[in-house]
Formats: sequence, C-alpha cells, structure tokens
Amino acid sequence: MNKKVLIIFCLFILVLKINAQNRNSYFKKVFTEADTLRGNLSKYRTCFDVTYYDLKVEFNIENKSIVGTNDIYFEVKHDLDTLQIDLFDNLNISKIEFDGQELKYFRKFNAVFVIFPRTLFQETRGVLTVNYDGIPKIAIRPPWDGGFVYSKDDFGTDWLAVSCEGIGASIWWPNKDHLSDEPDSMDIHLLVPQKFNAISNGNLVSAIQINSKQTDYHWHVSYPINNYNVTFNIGNYSHFEDTLKYKDGEVLKLDYYVLSNHVDTAKVHFQQVKPMLRIYDKYFGKYPFMKDGYALVETPYLGMEHQSCISYGNKFNIGYLGGRMPDSMYWDFIIIHESGHEYFGNSVSCKDHAEMWIHEAFTTYMEALYVENTLGYDKALEYLEYQTQYIKNLEPVIGPMNVNFGEWNSSDHYFKGSWILHTLRNTISQDSVFFDILRTFYDQHKCGFATTDDFVKLVNEKAKRDYTNFFEQYLYHPSIPKLQFRSKKNGNGIILTFRWSASTPKFDMPIKISKNEEFAIWLNPTTEWQDVELSDIEEDAIRFDSRLYLVDLQRVNDNFK
Repeated sequence: MNKKVLIIFCLFILVLKINAQNRNSYFKKVFTEADTLRGNLSKYRTCFDVTYYDLKVEFNIENKSIVGTNDIYFEVKHDLDTLQIDLFDNLNISKIEFDGQELKYFRKFNAVFVIFPRTLFQETRGVLTVNYDGIPKIAIRPPWDGGFVYSKDDFGTDWLAVSCEGIGASIWWPNKDHLSDEPDSMDIHLLVPQKFNAISNGNLVSAIQINSKQTDYHWHVSYPINNYNVTFNIGNYSHFEDTLKYKDGEVLKLDYYVLSNHVDTAKVHFQQVKPMLRIYDKYFGKYPFMKDGYALVETPYLGMEHQSCISYGNKFNIGYLGGRMPDSMYWDFIIIHESGHEYFGNSVSCKDHAEMWIHEAFTTYMEALYVENTLGYDKALEYLEYQTQYIKNLEPVIGPMNVNFGEWNSSDHYFKGSWILHTLRNTISQDSVFFDILRTFYDQHKCGFATTDDFVKLVNEKAKRDYTNFFEQYLYHPSIPKLQFRSKKNGNGIILTFRWSASTPKFDMPIKISKNEEFAIWLNPTTEWQDVELSDIEEDAIRFDSRLYLVDLQRVNDNFK
C-alpha cells in the first residue's frame, strides 16, 4: 500500500470514528465491560456458528427453580480453542461436555468462556452440552423488564410464562446470546407437573407422561429463531384451532391457547386474525413460518412477539388494554402489532439491538397499513396522527452498537420510526415504488438478517435518488428537519424563500406544498436558501400537509439569516 493510499485509508477510518462518536454523543449511559461482553462480537463469538439447539428444562413451580440441559450444535468458522456462550451468573453450571469429555470454563459477568483441550479447526462440527440449574430472575414489569412471570388464573391455579427481549434468553437458558446468530431449527422439551399444559414455539411433537407426576412437552421449531423468541407458557390451557387458506390453496394452521374460562370470548375476539393475515399477505406475502403455524397464547403479561407462539395478554380488549387508540377504531393492538413482528423482528431480524427500529418501526407502520386496508386511507392518516403524541425526539432512533443497547428514553424507534417510513412514502410519492421497496426488503432478508445500511442501499436503488442524508438525519440525530420559509408579494403571486435547517449538513428532501386540493407544487429544499415564484396565490394560502411528513415548520422574517 503506497503512502497516498495509506493516508486516504487512515482519513476514512478517522471519519468513521468521528461519525460514530458524534452519533453516540446523544446517549448519556456509561457502558460497562458486562455490556460489551453481552453486545460485542468478539473473536470468541465469531469463531463459531450455532446451527441447532436441543433444550430441555424441568420446572419446579413451587420453589420457582429450573434444572436444564442444552445441546448446542455448532460449526467452527475460524480455528478456536476457546469460545463464549452466555448464561446469567445467578444460574449455576454443573458441567459442560464436548465429545464425552468434561470441559474447563470460566465465567465473567454473564459470559461463559469454554476452553477446549485441543484446537478445533475451521468447518469442524460439534455439540456442546451445558447442564445448569437455579432460580431465574423474576420479571418486575413484564414484558419490558425481562424474566419469569408467576401468576394465578381465575381459579387460583399457577400460571407462568417468560419474556426476555432485550435482557436476553440467557436469563433462563445457556446459548450464544447475540442477535446475529440464530439456530436453523430447535427442539424444546418442557417438563412440567401433570396438571399443567406447556405451550412453546413451533409444533407440538409429543406430550409424554414420564413418571407419575410429570409430563414432557416436546416442541419443534422448523425455522431460524431469535433466542429471545424462545418461550414457554405453563398453565391450565384450553386449545381450539382454525385454518387460513391462501389463494394458491396452501393452508396455514391457526392455534389458540387460552385459559379454560375464556374460550367463548376468545373464539369471537380472535376472528380478527384471519383478515389481518390476509392484509399482511397483500404487502409481504404469506405468513413466514407456514410449517410451524400461527398461534396466540394467553399470557399473564401484555404481550410479546414470540415466534409462532405469540404471547397475548390484552384481556380481549380493543386498542391497548382498552385505550391508546382513536375512538373510531375497534381492533386489538396486541394481535395486530405482535403478529406484524412475525414479518419484521422474527423473519427479518436485526443483528444488533441498537437497530431495533427494523423490528419496531416497520411493525408499527404495518398497523397503519392494517387501518388503511380496513377503514381507508384517511383513517390511516388519522391513526398516524394519533401516533405523533408518542414521538419525543429526545435521542436518535438508532442506539450505540456492540453493547446490547436497549435503554431508550422514549419509544421513538417505534413511532418516529413508523413516521420515517411514512415520510419516505410521501417523499417518493409513488406507492408502487414505496411498497416495492418494503416487499423487496422483506423478501431479500426473510428468515435472515438485515441492517439499516441494507435498507438505505435498497431505497437509493429503487427510488433512484440518494436518501443517505435523509436517513442520517432521521435515524442518527434526535431532532427532525425544520423547513424555514418566508414569502413576499410579487404581483398577483408571491416569492417563496425556503431551506431546510437540520443536523445533517447536506440534508435534502423534496416536499409538496399546496394552496387547495387542485393545486400542488413540489419543492426541493436543501440547507441553502432558495427562491421560487408562485403565481395566483396569496401569502397566507400556502399549506404544508402535516399528515404526510415528519417535519417542523418555521416562518421567518426578512432579517432571519
């Protein structure tokens, strides 16, 4: 490498570091070594790829403890003699085995470093068996605070479940706890007292009485699955089922598990599932996990998008526990939102928790598409306007990378992210192009991973315009762009002067203005002042449609620079 190339390369790296520092400067949290061990892809993680988990967990409900074994099937990607798995340090490891030999290991915070007696070479395949036990963390405020959830049903019978998105599945079972690695498939064995049912992901393979007191519920997942999506629901469940037939004749199995005294209510309330799935099919194709089926499972907490086993705790209400919904709308927020996650979150997954907007923003915009297809476009705009009250602009939508970041001070990665997509739709101003972008993004990454850069690249390609600065502003800075403008009379019209004020120096975005329903004109503002002459219009007649763009407006006087 010659000196000139070396200098350019070093400057490029410096710019990347400065951009990263500038972006992260909005976040005040001081990250620890434990955060890095959890969120970073060190060589002890990148050296192997998990291909399959075989998890067995026995539940002692009375003392809130578990005993478990996980067989971790893996392939070596780079020669290794040590690798990292994860298990919360309040859980005990009794032994770790490989090829029939007990291995040495050491623990640091919630990371477990497993030491092999010899080097494992690239492409080697093996099985690591971890035996463990203990009392998992109990969730204080599920699903936002992860852990086991212990409750009672209306008859005083024990009812328990788990939620661990964010905090991680290693809160209750050993795994490679990083979003970037999913097993290709998985088996889950839940050993529970005989009086209970145990519901998990995928298909029920068997329910076998193994002694006079316990039943082994064996579930199989046929697709890649996020670790945090692996779940259990234990209680006195009743089961009913239905099917959805797609236009090509393929049939999707629908399973519903609710407490025994809620069956009649659920049979009516869950009728909104099939129309919803047809709407999602229109935009993104069939339900992503056809072989495993779709399931709603009643839970003692509000809800979570557990793959093919959606946790439902909205108490058969409309909206969000009966609220957080425009008065004219009558659908169950948890069903519509969590089911949307089967597409974005479960099928298309981000690689780092900092980019959770890929899960949450896309799914939140799917809610608006659901409204658009059931109640019409104007109602969808009404629903989107309702979302704006939850947009705070306190910090960027995308968080710091490589630290398992999840401590946003707002829900902007949901609602602002949804509005970013809505703004993009109206900036492109061709629904055929916008929806082609969404569908292509989904198709390219289904049952896999996607990054923000993947989406930006696709938008630029499909829209035939560079939206890099658009996403830089909306995703990496807390403030939204402000359109500054002034006008002065010019004969029978006006001269309109305008520019964008934004944190991104080169920000540009077209925006449509109007004076009435019949007349509209596109402006192409940048961060430099521009003039445009408009005829047959009064100064106070200019309108910007706030239902279409997430921007601020500022009328300035002639002295404003």
